[in-house]
Amino acid sequence: MKKLILTILMTTFCFSAHAVTQQDKMKTCNADASKKSLAGDARKAFMKDCLSTKNDATMHSQQDKMKMCNADAGKKELKGDERKAFMKNCLSSKHDPSLTAQQNKMKACNDNPKAKTLKGDERKAFMKSCLSGN
Repeated sequence: MKKLILTILMTTFCFSAHAVTQQDKMKTCNADASKKSLAGDARKAFMKDCLSTKNDATMHSQQDKMKMCNADAGKKELKGDERKAFMKNCLSSKHDPSLTAQQNKMKACNDNPKAKTLKGDERKAFMKSCLSGN
């Protein structure tokens, strides 16, 4: 009898812990759907995808990527349009997490529109400045 009661209590505890996680996920997904001003079938589809369990790993990796990009932008003391451009590039799917930080910096500097217009010594100076974070 004690084992039965203990089993019931443990099962109840597990379900309540799962419900809290699911409630938090629901709040986050609702907030995201509201930010995107979704309604009707588009909102239903978004919520279904957002609440699916397969989305958990993606959310965490995106959150981790956001933290990393914010830290990098902070180290470089970027502001305004420069920060926006850096964050956009850093968070895009083109940003390869398998690359080293220096390789990612190089890629970001090369993607800068200014770098594409410069040649020779001017380009070298720009790249040196960009890579050093100045």
